[in-house]
Amino acid sequence: MIARHWRGWTEIDDADAYEALLKEKVLPALRRIEGYRGGYVLRSDGPQEAEFVVINLFDSLDAVKRFAGPDYTVPIFEPEAKMLLCKAEPLAMHYEVRAATALAL
Repeated sequence: MIARHWRGWTEIDDADAYEALLKEKVLPALRRIEGYRGGYVLRSDGPQEAEFVVINLFDSLDAVKRFAGPDYTVPIFEPEAKMLLCKAEPLAMHYEVRAATALAL
């Protein structure tokens, strides 16, 4: 299993809208990709910015490429996300998952 990790930041006033975009549009769209196994949206509000960490799980790098294309390290943004993010990491990182436990949220 592969974990795709990426970080982006919004202004505090845009954080709720960005979180809603991830939860209502981005994650549901990912569920339609063969080999997608779920993900997490983490948020940390600071005094001026909110940091988002997005971790998505895929069966393999081939499944990641079905989502992100052949240059899979480049982050994928919805047009609305580009308007809400004030900065973003230029690359998505990929890790082989070596251990996991089941969580209930």
